[in-house]
Amino acid sequence: MTNHELSIVFFLQLTVILVAVRFVGFLARRIGQPQVVGEMIAGVLLGPSLLGALAPDLHARIFPQESIAIIYALSQVGLVLYMFLIGTEFSLEMIRVRFKSAIAVSWAGIAAPFAFGALLALLMLRSPGFFSPTILPWQAILFVGAAMSITAFPILARIILEKGLAGTALGTLALAAGSLDDAAAWCLLAVVLSSVGQDASIAILAIGGGVTYGLIVLFIGRRLLARLEAPVQRQGHLSGSMFAFILTLLMFASWLTDLVGIYAVFGAFILGIAMPRGIVTRELHSRIEPLATNFLLPLFFVFSGLNTQLGLLVSPNLWGMALLAILFATLGKGVGCWTAARLSGESQRDSLAVGILMNARGLMELILLNIGLQSGLISPTFFAIMVIMAIVTTLMTSPAFELVIRRYRRWEPPAPLPAQRQIH
Repeated sequence: MTNHELSIVFFLQLTVILVAVRFVGFLARRIGQPQVVGEMIAGVLLGPSLLGALAPDLHARIFPQESIAIIYALSQVGLVLYMFLIGTEFSLEMIRVRFKSAIAVSWAGIAAPFAFGALLALLMLRSPGFFSPTILPWQAILFVGAAMSITAFPILARIILEKGLAGTALGTLALAAGSLDDAAAWCLLAVVLSSVGQDASIAILAIGGGVTYGLIVLFIGRRLLARLEAPVQRQGHLSGSMFAFILTLLMFASWLTDLVGIYAVFGAFILGIAMPRGIVTRELHSRIEPLATNFLLPLFFVFSGLNTQLGLLVSPNLWGMALLAILFATLGKGVGCWTAARLSGESQRDSLAVGILMNARGLMELILLNIGLQSGLISPTFFAIMVIMAIVTTLMTSPAFELVIRRYRRWEPPAPLPAQRQIH
């Protein structure tokens, strides 16, 4: 396929993707789900699980293998831009107030699902077909534990934004706990990959590099970036050269954290936290958000859907294993985080809400699973089981959250928030 032919196919892909995500997103909103859930489902429907099964020739024409890398690259740009914006909404000051709760929820969100993940791995190791024949039991336990522990950080952030929780105490607590336990899950994955490759430097680089990057950006970079606010205030707007400079920093930060093995979204998110609040972030939101959320970010969900094959689950035993994975995931994340929040002194409403929000996994899970599949750790069957778990736990999030908010708003109103941001 020539470059010109590839460009023609690519524009057709974009048209199909945008129509599909808007239509399915509209249907999702009609039943009380956020737009992001519709985009997740649209991605799976456009993949081999539906379109590829019903019309394989059409699917092959619209999504030829040569074009997948382009979709992936462009989707990563959208994901990085979006997580950068989420970082600019993140309140470190509010975390200091709820630091004890954030740490407790984060640790519970790692330990409890990891224990259930270890149990699931032991059950799967008794049957062939879930893991690579060369994988060691402790490596399988670490990988499944990491897969159970991860939270769909981009989806969590999108749900928080769509529900009007960005900047609130509850939203900040959920984002803080989610970011911490996702970082820990990626560190666990780095340990697994280093053990499989018999190269300890993979884990050392990922953990050490991620921590070093975070400390430098938050303690040094934040002070330097604060100097951007004064000239922008004097001009009354963000100049083109300043905007280009910030985008360059963002791309560099994303490249750096991807290089060390922590994943690009964390570099973007941390840089967003370090940005000065005020006219700079307002200008960035007005320029970036419409393009990122309506055009680029849906490509991320479609790319993941193109790698999902639900048709591999052909026996009752495999579906039973999928149901067990859903049960273990919900108990580990939901109940574990709710318990930790309550023990930390959070209200019943906020504790339940955090437990529900942390139980969303979505396509951050699929990124981790794709790494495991490409590294030869897991089979396509295990991949499909965990995809179902990720979709179901994410679908549960919005209706369960709305139920909790309605149930407790009447008699337990939220505490006053610093910026008077209320939950809708």
